[in-house]
Formats: sequence, structure tokens, C-alpha cells
Amino acid sequence: MRVHLLDGTYELFRHFYAMPKQTDRDGREVAAIIGVLGSVVGMLEGGTTHIGVATDHVIESFRNDLWAGYKTSEGVEPELMAQFHPLEDALRAMGVVVWAMEEFEADDALAAAARGAAASPDVEQVIICTPDKDLSQCVSGDRVVQFDRRKRETRDERGVVARFSVGPESIPDYLALVGDSADGFPGIPGWGEKASGAVLGRYAHLERIPAKATEWTVAVRGVARLAASLEENRPLAMLFRTLATLRTDVPVFSSVEELRWRGPLPEFERVVQQLRVPGLWDRARRIPLMD
Repeated sequence: MRVHLLDGTYELFRHFYAMPKQTDRDGREVAAIIGVLGSVVGMLEGGTTHIGVATDHVIESFRNDLWAGYKTSEGVEPELMAQFHPLEDALRAMGVVVWAMEEFEADDALAAAARGAAASPDVEQVIICTPDKDLSQCVSGDRVVQFDRRKRETRDERGVVARFSVGPESIPDYLALVGDSADGFPGIPGWGEKASGAVLGRYAHLERIPAKATEWTVAVRGVARLAASLEENRPLAMLFRTLATLRTDVPVFSSVEELRWRGPLPEFERVVQQLRVPGLWDRARRIPLMD
């Protein structure tokens, strides 16, 4: 079997900015919800049998206690924020497993689910449906891969190395150096993608990078400057790595069979009627269930 893990937060953002406005029977904006539901129905129609969706029930997480500048809900459009919880309810009515994160983030749930699914001998492949570079740390060979559904591109372990010049295990270190503007931490001054990839391609992890530039065995421009910047900011780099490291101890499922889609629940018909897209009920209930 193949297990599909969907980044519901990314999907909601993507559809919010891609779709024209649309309201439900009560006049509330719901275009992004409709877009995500239609997309998931399309996955099921295409043969997806095991699926879980992770969402940020609240944007803030434990990482906000570690770094004051970490991402928050500030600046997120109210019409978008208002669609998070109804989307979770609608997906559950569709019969899809949803992990709505509060203390942790959706990315943590995806990482935990990927690890759990990959540990099952019945799973042929785990497909993490998100372009988020954070999740590249979860990729393993071609058994656990990332899939960008918008670009229709798959990234396996070789693809991670081709993109970042480091393996999946070094992605948190890489993000610590270059920063992640989407998550709200700036990285270490002077460290760009090229230098970070080259140095970590040699040393793999921050603590293995020698303090003295004269001890480096990798050729990059501005070695002395980079070494000095890292040494001055090493505690900050370690903190940023903690922020970038996804938690795999989040409770998600006991058995991968919990992710098997068994058809829409009866209340899904009421949900799509409220959304004014009754065709989604017809499509979902006609999907043949796989043993």
C-alpha cells in the first residue's frame, strides 16, 4: 500500500489564493475549503487508499516559547483563518483522518506519521504531499518521498541532495544556517545556500564544523568570515536547528490501517449542501472502496 500524508495548512493557503471567492448558504467565505475538499476527493478517485491530513488548528506552537520571532497568526487574513476549523470538520465528515495540531505543528504530525507508516512492513511507500523544505528531513531513499501536488514533482533522497547539497538528516542544520523566513527565524549572518550546502555536505551537522577556519577541509569563499560568524553565533544556530527539527513523537495513529479511507460519513452530504457544492457528495460516495 501507499500512504498519502497531506499538509492541510499548505493546501488551505494554496487554494485560498488560487480560487475565486465563494460563499456558503450563510454567506461565509468557503472557497478554500471547497478547493481542498475537491482536491482530496480527486486523490481518492485516483486510487489513494490510506490518507491522513495534518492542519494547524492554531498557528502558534511550542516553538513560539523558544524564539520570540517564530511565526504567528498575525497577518493571516481573517477570511483564511476562519476556514481552518470548518475544513477539519468537513474532512472528518468525508471520512478522512485529521490531525489538528495545537501544541505542535502540522509539520510535526506529518513527520510522526511518515515515521510510523514507514515502519510498517505493509507500506510500500509514504508520500508526504507538501513542497515545504522542512519535510525534506523526513525523506528516506524512495520509500518516504515528498510530492509537490501543484508542480506534480516528486523529491526522493537523491532529489533532496540535488536541491540542498545535503542529505535529509542535515536539513535542520541547513535551515539553521540559511534561516527560514516562512517560520520566522533569520539564520546565521553571512551563510547562504551555497556555502551552507557545501560545508554541511562535508560535515553533516553543526557540531562537527571546526571552530577554526584553518581546520576546514572544504573549499568555500570567505572561509574565515563564515567560521567567525558561526563561532560567534553557534548557540543561536543550535537554537535555530531545534526550531527546524520536526518532532516525531506526536501521537498520530496506532496502526496504519487507521488511515484507510472507508467512504464518506452520512453527515458529509449535509456539509456539502451547506457549502453549496452537492456534487462532492455524489463523487465521494461513488468512489469504490479498496480492500
